[in-house]
Amino acid sequence: MISNGTRLLFKQLKHLDELVRTRIIVLRAANKLSDDEDMSVVEEESYAYYRRALESGEHIAYLVYDNGKFIGAGGLSFYQVMPTYHNPTGKKAYIMNMYTASEYRRQGIAFHTLDLLVNDARKQGVSQIALEATDMGRPLYEKYGFVKMEDEMELV
Repeated sequence: MISNGTRLLFKQLKHLDELVRTRIIVLRAANKLSDDEDMSVVEEESYAYYRRALESGEHIAYLVYDNGKFIGAGGLSFYQVMPTYHNPTGKKAYIMNMYTASEYRRQGIAFHTLDLLVNDARKQGVSQIALEATDMGRPLYEKYGFVKMEDEMELV
């Protein structure tokens, strides 16, 4: 089980490196990309995003360690849309970058990280939280209470 969950602090560059490294791992896995695929632009832009968004509070990230060994991560981005009847504040959050090292999976680590992120969103008055789920992650999110939306569309 987790011995130490650490909330990422912006000024700790070693944690920023770990977070960006994890982001690339997650993107490679979710998109079924080989290690040969060039991700240098994504990596560079991820550093820029995290520096700005962590400092402004638009993003929260958790890095999870077991006796000093990095084993997982999760992130939450906040954004604003026009107020609606179902979301009168217009505040929304998007969960991303959920990751657990393979040897630590199925031990509740991702569920606990997800719970931390959802609670952070609720503390900031966010009632609408979304995410994209891989086939591997879908059961976790469904267990937590996330449901598939049928009315949203995306231009590709």
